[in-house]
Amino acid sequence: MGRLSGFKYHELMRRLRKFGFDIDLPGPGKHEVWRQASTGRKVTIPHHTRELAEGTLRAILKEAGIEVEDFLRG
Repeated sequence: MGRLSGFKYHELMRRLRKFGFDIDLPGPGKHEVWRQASTGRKVTIPHHTRELAEGTLRAILKEAGIEVEDFLRG
């Protein structure tokens, strides 16, 4: 298990809000599109109850322009 394992949707949501992201619109299926108002950057995140896969979380952070260390400090 890596440093990014064990995160669920609600924890990701809470931390994304700290970086200025907010829900923009529902995405396809059980996904949501979140947007950062200051930059207009958009990320698509899955909305389900199980833990996010570490690779999925890394891809979300890369798309959001958030460093792993900054996210973990959140």
